[in-house]
Amino acid sequence: MSNDVAINDNLILIAGKSATGKSLSLKGLHDPAGVLYLNTESNKKLPFKAAFIQKNVTDPYQIYEAFTWAEGKDEIHTIVIDSLTYMMDQFESIHVLTATNGMKAWGDYAQFFKNLMNQYVAKSTKNVIFTAHTLDVINEAEMISETLVKVKGSLMNTGIESYFSTVIVAKKMNLKRLEPYGSKYLNITDEESILEFKYVFQTKLTKETVNERIRSPLGMWSTEETFIDNDVAFVIERLHDYYY
Repeated sequence: MSNDVAINDNLILIAGKSATGKSLSLKGLHDPAGVLYLNTESNKKLPFKAAFIQKNVTDPYQIYEAFTWAEGKDEIHTIVIDSLTYMMDQFESIHVLTATNGMKAWGDYAQFFKNLMNQYVAKSTKNVIFTAHTLDVINEAEMISETLVKVKGSLMNTGIESYFSTVIVAKKMNLKRLEPYGSKYLNITDEESILEFKYVFQTKLTKETVNERIRSPLGMWSTEETFIDNDVAFVIERLHDYYY
């Protein structure tokens, strides 16, 4: 494994396109007063009323400070960065586009993220959740369309997803596509039956999604659990059961 890549057993990336329930999936987090929610999206409000400790990030370097602060607080059990995509866009706007030395600034862009993952996230004793937006990108070498978290510079070559052992994808899916999957963790509500769609997490690859960067530890999910309710609290519980 590359020295650039750090793995934390309590680390989750929730990827997905816009309006697929990424932020909504945080609603079920247990003991919400112990959740430090770091908002990088221009203080955009959560889609539910939350008792989280909510901080508006106006400079990505504040996230380093937030991790250091949280490590000294036993009552904090989870740190959420919503979202990784806007965090890196913010770094570009504040620290790259205003720089006199562009080459150095792009190096700082990549190093900021590597330091965050290797020096703060990897050493954290908290559950750490990132959300990120995905895009469909043409892989010109293989002439295929891939769905991935798109960032700029050298980080794009490494792949943001490589920093995570658990990458789940939030999706808005028609109920008919979910019919082959029937685990007890996929529950269709009356409202969803009327609307004929459900917000879900996809935990494993299918033949239709082989070009997406979904990943998890071997054996963590069964085939029946390929699609589950979009509840990140349950994903954390599964991670803890798997590793501990």
